[in-house]
Amino acid sequence: MTSLLLQKGRFPKALLAPTVNYILAQQFEDGCIPWYRGDKADPWDHTEAAMGLSIAGEWAAAELAYQWLADQQLADGSWWNHYRNNQALCKKKRETNFIAYVATGIWHHYLITEDRSFLQHHWQMVRQAINFVLRFQSVHGEIDWAVDEQDCGLGDALITANSSIAKSLECAINIAVVLAEDCQHWRTARTRLVDCLRHKPERFDRTWESKARYSMDWFYPVLTGVITGDDARKRIDSRWSTFVENNLGCRCVSDEPWVTIAESCELTMALLAIGDHARAVNLYSWLHQFLDSDGGYWMGYQFRDKVVWPEEKTTWTSGAILLAADALTEHTPAARLFTQVNLLAPAQQRKSRTLTV
Repeated sequence: MTSLLLQKGRFPKALLAPTVNYILAQQFEDGCIPWYRGDKADPWDHTEAAMGLSIAGEWAAAELAYQWLADQQLADGSWWNHYRNNQALCKKKRETNFIAYVATGIWHHYLITEDRSFLQHHWQMVRQAINFVLRFQSVHGEIDWAVDEQDCGLGDALITANSSIAKSLECAINIAVVLAEDCQHWRTARTRLVDCLRHKPERFDRTWESKARYSMDWFYPVLTGVITGDDARKRIDSRWSTFVENNLGCRCVSDEPWVTIAESCELTMALLAIGDHARAVNLYSWLHQFLDSDGGYWMGYQFRDKVVWPEEKTTWTSGAILLAADALTEHTPAARLFTQVNLLAPAQQRKSRTLTV
């Protein structure tokens, strides 16, 4: 099967069942989901794969994945970048968006299961992770992309990473509201971060060459709700022809003949966020030519040489496939997590509104 046109209420369960099983087959008994068996695991991609399991109804496996994160969390709230056999592969840096993303995963699972006890169980993990990340927010609003082994920020920021953190802050705030925990400082931090992303481009890529050649810098501010409305539509249209290869997908970088399936899934959701359902359906329909017989999706395709590259089927690519399918079909209550901003009001305000009504 090389194409698939999805619409609301038509989640392709039969097609994606092998993909779900592929993720499950890579997961270890302790919950860790590596890129694939024999390779590394990292907190961000581990969480992306876990969200795919939640969508598929594999709640026990997803919850085991989040427990693995809780078990690996360092005392200061962070995680190392990469693990193998539950040991850090390198301790030179920790990336802040990797650390914050746990809040997105926990909130996503709660939206699907409505299990408040799960939310309560992992509250301290989320709280410590978010508080760690916010230690590295500057007075201008941006957050250092990484932290060294001496707990010093590395002094620059990435648009994609900070956009991801903005979504994670939204999710963390919502978790706090549901649990009636104070999070006003998180709201303030998110407001400052979003303002910086929108209005202070000089705060990013200060010490290295611009990352504008990466497609994620183009669409991530839209995917995460940092840029919305007409501005978001104009942003997507402005570089569509630069990054999108017809009948293949979205390039990872503008100057290489390489489309990647995960970025294509994320762009699919960014298109839904701006109300462009037609292009979202069309883009997603191209991706299933990269489905392998074992249910895994190849990471990318080098279209100049017409070869799969690299020859890797990562669990996070499969997770992204499931997230985009959910967003297109509205299969679960978490389907709109990446297509709209839904920041819950403080508990007191919500109570006041209810009394007024």
